Amino acid sequence: MRRAVVLGVLLAAGALSLTVAAYQTPPAPQPKVVEVEKLKDNLYMLKGGGGNTAVYIAANGVVVVDTKNPGWGQPILEKIKELTPKPVTTIINTHTHGDHVSGNVEFPAGIEIVVQENTRKHMENTAPVTGIQKEAPPNIFAANNGRGLPTKTFKDKTTVGSGNDRIDLYYFGRGHTDGDAFIVFPQLRVMHAGDMFSGKNLPLIDANNGGSGVDIGESLAKAGAVKGVDSVITGHSTVMTIADLQEYAQFNKDFLADVRLGVTAGRPVEEIAAGWKINDKYKGYQIQEPRLKTYDQVIGNELKAPR
Repeated sequence: MRRAVVLGVLLAAGALSLTVAAYQTPPAPQPKVVEVEKLKDNLYMLKGGGGNTAVYIAANGVVVVDTKNPGWGQPILEKIKELTPKPVTTIINTHTHGDHVSGNVEFPAGIEIVVQENTRKHMENTAPVTGIQKEAPPNIFAANNGRGLPTKTFKDKTTVGSGNDRIDLYYFGRGHTDGDAFIVFPQLRVMHAGDMFSGKNLPLIDANNGGSGVDIGESLAKAGAVKGVDSVITGHSTVMTIADLQEYAQFNKDFLADVRLGVTAGRPVEEIAAGWKINDKYKGYQIQEPRLKTYDQVIGNELKAPR
């Protein structure tokens, strides 16, 4: 009898614990903090929540480059209101990945959204998440009845605005994806490079969305040859110089040459990655082993395939 009473008390206590746990307040969501870095009187870089966002205040409105992860569109809009009373008129997305485009769906309707033509195709894709698209599913736009999808595309070059507010958009070829746009503010001598130049590190190549480890060096070199640019907004790092971008182009060309040499010699990509050493002239570059292996594998796959 005594054992039965004790067992009953324990069971009751356990049930009470489960009930209390079930009704405990869940942890409060972390605030979405947008950090602002002023680059020019009318150009700002917004950090946090995904890729670096550029906010350009033109005479007739605001142009936004990249809108971060899901849920960050509204924080971007609120931060813009602190900078200017002017409305957002245009969004430019550098490429398709969720940490650069998902905030589109939170912007007001009627805004012009501009991307390279291949990027639009990827943004319209409602297939399951693949490759490195882990930040947000590509069907976020379908879930919002197409809100946030591009309204204008370009192939190689286009212009947004005019006069002192002109913004030039370029596509120089495959790299991070097959639709990476470089955005240039000529009057300010500033370029936004997106994840083609995310920082001084090994690039992530999204082969599922047309990226190329073989082509990225040449594509970057073409971007580095654009005249009248001093500063470059990177995809996820600090603002750098055009010389840094040119160096990064050469870094990727050198990396390709190293892998090509190993593939030509018949060595497996795992062995190539294990034996690779960074050149001293690229001191300070961040080399992560998993990314090194992935980059080697992507290039190896391309070199072995018919071109």
